[in-house]
Amino acid sequence: MEYTVKPCIFDYSTNLKIFEELSGEFSFLRPSVAGRTALGRGIFSLSLGNEKNSVILAGGFHGSEWLTSLALYMFAERLSRCITEKKLLCGVDLERAFTQLGVTIIPCVNPDGVEIATHGVEGARGLRNHVASIDCEDYRKWNANALGVDINHNFNAGWEKLRQMELEEGITGPAPRRYGGEYAESEAETRTLTRLCRLKKFRSCMALHSQGEELFWQYGENTPKSSEMMAKILADSCGYSLVNNDGLYSHGGFKDWFIEEFASPGFTLEIGKGENPLPVEELYGIYARIEEALLLFCLM
Repeated sequence: MEYTVKPCIFDYSTNLKIFEELSGEFSFLRPSVAGRTALGRGIFSLSLGNEKNSVILAGGFHGSEWLTSLALYMFAERLSRCITEKKLLCGVDLERAFTQLGVTIIPCVNPDGVEIATHGVEGARGLRNHVASIDCEDYRKWNANALGVDINHNFNAGWEKLRQMELEEGITGPAPRRYGGEYAESEAETRTLTRLCRLKKFRSCMALHSQGEELFWQYGENTPKSSEMMAKILADSCGYSLVNNDGLYSHGGFKDWFIEEFASPGFTLEIGKGENPLPVEELYGIYARIEEALLLFCLM
């Protein structure tokens, strides 16, 4: 079987190409542009199944973590091909399952950041001078968007506490990573996700990041009682460790906001192990390990 999604350097042209090819091949996929970045790049969405009983999967929050985007596109393609060919995936009849359940996949929340991580300051287009003015020794490790805001520090979940922690660490303004912006939801990428979640009322969320082979599932007093059992099942399926938020990772993230806003289960899956950006040659091995967890998340 020839697959559209293969190990490759994932930049915006690749992002657009995969999105258009999958949208064109599988008529039951519902493609959309969920939002646009400060530089006008599309934040693409692929949905299938019952949108009234759906979950959301999102990746590519950080520029250097673009392997998460390839993994989510690969999952979308695997679901679609198995439905088309009436094959089971991990023993599950997907055609039957997705008449009752649904999933929305946002492969790349931060396409500007990914473009900077793969092409340096040239990826910042009209904000080239702004990005060049931010001290960054290695653009391959760039995590922020084109304005120098870390999207996973920009959600309204303990944002003020996180801002104080950033200041104590000397993070006072736009930076390659860990600057949460002037205020919560200041960024187009953040607002795209919060708007979509408020509109669609997803029953749970999962954010893909790299790296660490870890699963986060808690945040504050609104964490549902069911989340711990779900987290154990998901972690067991891929052999990842369950961990708690800590330090500069303890507030401001997508799953934190989702739990706080909706009192519904939210998870962060840190795929792979090593140093970002993870080697693209590891895509197949990483994906094979998490596929069942992604599917279980959709089915729970």
